[in-house]
Amino acid sequence: MKMKNNQLFIIPVFLISLLCSFTIHAQRDVEEAISTPYISIQYGANWTGGDLADRYGFTNSLGSHAGYKTKNNWIYGIDGNFFFGNDVKIDGLVQNLMDEQNQIMNTSGTPAKVLLFNRGFNINFAVSKIFPVLSPNKNSGIMLQLSAGYLWHKLRLETQEDEVPQLENEYLKGYDRLTTGVNTSEFIGYSFMADRGIYNFYAGFYFQQGFTKNQRDIFWDHPNERASKDLRIEHMYGFKVGWLIPIYKRQVKDYYFN
Repeated sequence: MKMKNNQLFIIPVFLISLLCSFTIHAQRDVEEAISTPYISIQYGANWTGGDLADRYGFTNSLGSHAGYKTKNNWIYGIDGNFFFGNDVKIDGLVQNLMDEQNQIMNTSGTPAKVLLFNRGFNINFAVSKIFPVLSPNKNSGIMLQLSAGYLWHKLRLETQEDEVPQLENEYLKGYDRLTTGVNTSEFIGYSFMADRGIYNFYAGFYFQQGFTKNQRDIFWDHPNERASKDLRIEHMYGFKVGWLIPIYKRQVKDYYFN
């Protein structure tokens, strides 16, 4: 069903209005240590290590964190991150579909263009602590975070407008390297909460460890070998930056009568 032009116009207006609402409620004097719930949007630039490096290289992450900060600068929350990239290192992935010219033919008999991407996500429980050193107020400072949760990732193959029956529907499961498990992560950086206004952020170094297993029984590019179910130790490390939005309670206004 197609949306009308006026309906499409409503979407960005709604998002801008929502952001303005958060902006208004985020303006408050926070010179003293406070407790407050908050949400954040975060981006990460990651490199791979361990068993993950034999499949993927540089990987982006985009996610969100929802938490509650106490007056003692402890933060308890949940975060989720979507991983994506196009640096795929699996050699000979679709070699069984190639002809003598190393091309994959579509149903029209012409060479098909096959694109490879890595995709994944995790969802975690996180505990953070802010140490108010080198900070303009008691709510800012060095931040340490530990988290643990569920990890899922796989290879995505796209043929775009080409029709390649061997790379559609159930056949894709023989190539996608679906992998799931648990992950832990650590973050060390700096968290800044402005005394006034919306300039609240955190940035620092991110380290992730995945303890995963392959979920497929066979890989079509190696049909004579049973896919390994051994434990995989996967690493990601890099930089993460986030914009946080505190959700303050409305301040009580005092009224005086003569």
